[in-house]
Amino acid sequence: MLVLCWFAQINFIFAIDKNLSKNQYFILYMAQVLLINPSYAPSYGGTKVSVVNPIYPTLGLATIAATALERGHKVEILDMSWRPYDFELIRNLILKIKPDIVGITATTPLMNQLRDISVLVKDISKNILVVGGGPHPSALPEESLQETMLDAILVGEADYSFADLCDGLPLSDVKGIFYRKNENIFSTGTRPLITNLDELPMPAWHLYNIKDYYKTSRLLCKRLPMTTAEFSRGCIYRCDFCASKISLGLGYRKKSPERCVEEVKHLSALGYREFMLADDIFTSDRKWAKKVCDAISDSGVDMVWTCTNGIRVESADDDLFQSLRKSGCYRVSFGFESGNDDVLKTFGKGGRATVEQAKKAVRMARKAGIDSNGYFMIGLSADTEKTMQETIDFARTIPVEMMKASICIAFPGTKMFNNYVDKGLIRSFDWDEYMMYTSKDLFAHENLSFKTIQKYMKKFFFRCVIFNPSFIIRRIIRGIRTGEFFWDAYYALRFYLLPTTANENKSFYYAKERWPQYDFKNRPPKPAFYQIARKSKVVQYKIKETNF
Repeated sequence: MLVLCWFAQINFIFAIDKNLSKNQYFILYMAQVLLINPSYAPSYGGTKVSVVNPIYPTLGLATIAATALERGHKVEILDMSWRPYDFELIRNLILKIKPDIVGITATTPLMNQLRDISVLVKDISKNILVVGGGPHPSALPEESLQETMLDAILVGEADYSFADLCDGLPLSDVKGIFYRKNENIFSTGTRPLITNLDELPMPAWHLYNIKDYYKTSRLLCKRLPMTTAEFSRGCIYRCDFCASKISLGLGYRKKSPERCVEEVKHLSALGYREFMLADDIFTSDRKWAKKVCDAISDSGVDMVWTCTNGIRVESADDDLFQSLRKSGCYRVSFGFESGNDDVLKTFGKGGRATVEQAKKAVRMARKAGIDSNGYFMIGLSADTEKTMQETIDFARTIPVEMMKASICIAFPGTKMFNNYVDKGLIRSFDWDEYMMYTSKDLFAHENLSFKTIQKYMKKFFFRCVIFNPSFIIRRIIRGIRTGEFFWDAYYALRFYLLPTTANENKSFYYAKERWPQYDFKNRPPKPAFYQIARKSKVVQYKIKETNF
C-alpha cells in the first residue's frame, strides 16, 4: 500500500523515442526528492572543539543526488551541518516543495536527529517515502528501522540503490536496502560494489549554496569556500575502531587520473577554491596517487587541497610528497593513533605502520614543504595507562603542525563495538551521548576505567598542546611564514575564552516523546549479514524477515 501511494504521488511524463513506431512510448517517473544533512553542532556537545566545526558540502549526498538527477528526477539538498538543528526549517521546506522522497544521512551522533526528522515527515504526510542512509543506519539497519519511522534504509554504497528508489521500483526489487512492510522488516541482499567509479556522474555539488561554505574555520583551510572531493573509495585494512568499510565496502577502487582532474576543474568552475580529499587510503597506491597529482599539476587549475583522512605512515614517499606539494596539497593527516607498537598491532596498524615509520613520514612531509596533522586516540582496546602515557610522550615530541586527539569510542559498525556488545560492555545506547569528546561512560573498557581514560585525555591536551613549547613555537613560526598568524591567534583566543558547557547534545527535538524505541538491552544488536561479506564476491541472500 505504501509503495502504491508513493507511486500515485510521483509525476510522470511520456518520452517518445524517434526510433520507435508512432504509437510506442515509455514512461519516465519524475520524483521530487529532498535530501537532508543534519546539524553537526550537537556532535561536539558544547566542547571547545566546536570552534573548528568542519563546514563543507557532504559528498555522500552529492553523489546519490547525481545519479537521481541523471535519471531525470528533481533533487534539493538541505545542509544543516553549519547551523543548529531546526525542525521548523525542515517542516517549512517540505511543505513548500512537497517531496515524494525524503532522504536523511546520519553518523551515530546525529542519529537522534534522523529519528526526529522521520517523525516530522510522517506527520506531514504518511505518503512520503522516508529513507535513511550513512554510517549509522548502514551499521544497524534493522535496529534503525525499528527506532525510527523510516520506510527503508540504504546500506553501503547507495548511488544506484537510491536512483532505483527514485525510479519507482518496488522496494523488494531494489538491491542493497532494508525496508519495512506492515509489521515486518525485509532485506534485499547485498548490492555489488561499483567497480568502475568513472561511470558515475559528476557529484551534484551545484545543489549546495556555495555561500554557506565561507563559514569553514580557517584552521581547517587556506582558501574559502572549501568543499570535498573523492578520488577513490574503500579501504583494504580492518582497524577495529573504523566503520568506513560499512559505508564503502572492503574493496578499494580508484578513479582514473583523468576523471580526478575533471572533477577538480568542475569544482573550480563552480567557484570553490579548496577541497578536502575524503579518500581513506589515497596514498597507499603510490604509483596511481602520483599520476593523479601530476595530472592535477599539468591541468593548471588554481586550487589547493588537503589529504585529511589520516593516510597510513608506511605509504610515505619522498617523490610522492613532492608531487603532492606541486599539485597544491599543503597538508596531509597521519593516523598515528598510538605511540606503542604493540597496541598498533592489535587493531590492524601493525607491521610497517610503526612509531618509527610515523616519525619518518613526518620528516618526509616537512622536507616537501607539506604540513602534517596527527590523529591520536586515547583508550584503544589494548591500551593501558603505560601505553597511553607512551602515546602522550610520542605526540609531545613529533613535529606536526596540527594534532587532534580523542577518546576512542566504539561506534556501531566497528569491530570494537561488536566485540563490546558480545561481552556485554556497552552501557549506553543513547546516540546523543556518542561524541568523540563525550563525558559519558558509554562502555566498560577491558583494562581501564572511563575516569582513567578521561584523565589521560586531559593530560594529552595539556601536555601536548597547551603546555608544549615546541608545538606553540612551531605554530607561531608557521603562522608568520604563511601569513596565517592572525587566524591562529583568533582561534586560540576563542578556544581559551569559550566556556565549556555540560558536554551534552543540546538539540531541541520536534517529538522526542514519540520516537519508536528499540530494546537494545534485551536485544543486543548483531552485525548485519552484509557486513561480513567478502570483498571478492557479492553474496546474495534470501529475503530476510524480522518480526517487530
